Amino acid sequence: MNSPAAHANRRLIPPGFLEALAERFGSAFSVAEAVRAHHGRDESPYPAMLPDGVVHARSIGDIAWVAEHCHRHKVPLIPFGSGSSLEGHILAVQGGISLDLSGMDKILSVDIDDLTATVQPGVRRKQLNEHLRDTGLFFSVDPGADATLGGMAATRASGTNAVRYGTMRDNVMGLKVVAADGRIIQTGSRARKSSAGYDLTGLFVGSEGTLGIIAEVTVRLHPQPEAVSVATCNFPTLEDAVNSVIEIIQMGVPIARVEFMDTDAVKATNAYSKLELTESPLLLFEFHGSPEGVKEQAATVGEITADHGGTDFQWAEHPEDRTRLWTARHNAYFAGIQLRPGCRATTTDVCVPISQLANCVSETAKDLREASFPHTILGHVGDGNFHVMMLIDPDNPAEWAESERINRSLVERALTMGGTCTGEHGIGLHKMEFMAAEHGDEALDVMRGLKATMDPHNILNPGKTIPVANSVVSAA
Repeated sequence: MNSPAAHANRRLIPPGFLEALAERFGSAFSVAEAVRAHHGRDESPYPAMLPDGVVHARSIGDIAWVAEHCHRHKVPLIPFGSGSSLEGHILAVQGGISLDLSGMDKILSVDIDDLTATVQPGVRRKQLNEHLRDTGLFFSVDPGADATLGGMAATRASGTNAVRYGTMRDNVMGLKVVAADGRIIQTGSRARKSSAGYDLTGLFVGSEGTLGIIAEVTVRLHPQPEAVSVATCNFPTLEDAVNSVIEIIQMGVPIARVEFMDTDAVKATNAYSKLELTESPLLLFEFHGSPEGVKEQAATVGEITADHGGTDFQWAEHPEDRTRLWTARHNAYFAGIQLRPGCRATTTDVCVPISQLANCVSETAKDLREASFPHTILGHVGDGNFHVMMLIDPDNPAEWAESERINRSLVERALTMGGTCTGEHGIGLHKMEFMAAEHGDEALDVMRGLKATMDPHNILNPGKTIPVANSVVSAA
């Protein structure tokens, strides 16, 4: 790909360093190009940026050994989970070692009475919920991709359930983290609240692997609802759909999930998932509670959506129908890619106060109507978060530049409205340029100070999240 970014300031690996890794880890270490290529690309539109080697960690001891040696020799170290990130989080922009944590996939404990689970970082969300299936509990954070919990904590993931159950910020109770120099840090506890010292758990959740490597995660669990109901509703315009959600939230209806898809996203989903949804702006609702409570929620939502032009309110009565609908929604990314075979998807997300959501979506749709490439809009509109997917030709730099202009306009609009440059994708490479505008130079200086204190050699996922020395990424 000729556009987004290439290696910048790639660091030299000291003589004998790779050999020392091979001696310590044996077959769990690789410099094979195919293995490095797998760890040098994610779902972002950036070209591959390969690490110099890959270590497959099997224990906290493995993580600590690699961190200590990378720290000593000033070698970049990039944590890797499932590779599903969208903003270039795991690309080795300065070379170094990719630390694959996916093999650390044990569920260490489940405490049913306290509603908690402790897992290794490579445990995937579907794996945890399958393990919990007979306990009456579930883990609520659902970003769509079957991501690892370590990666979800590192990026402060959100998803379809956030409107009721919160994001990873709300559901991570404690962590075990390996620092840049190999020290092992325990944060938080299984207690529901604490006033003891700084909130180190909150510091690491969302740090994108730049402050420490998450080696264990303790998460909050929730009781399975007694009754679940799913419905879809179509609207004549984007504004009608979003305004109905705003009123539903302001009325205090405790919906579990409410998702938005524009007409193009619905068309792509129908084609990819073999559905027959009405091809106009659509909301997908899920209600949790007692049977009577679910009926009351649905009745209120039905009245509000009708007032905003909502039609074709349809129910998914059976569990298999609900599963099929949510699977189709989660596959909307792959469905969108099929709108333009051979494309690369550049995706972006913002989050705004709920009162500003309709205006932000509407203005973004106007920008996209002038675009020269296919696109979709969808999102978790119950918490003001929505996503734009732009399908660009990987060999056309002009399309990349055009998509970046639209992304910049969207982010600036969201910030002006009191929002954020990203609700859940994270910063990675793609959104570092907006950090000063969102947080201010003083706050950014504090972040740089934390980074320098905790990672003085800038080895942990360098070139991501906040601009620091040796982290500039140049255009290809």
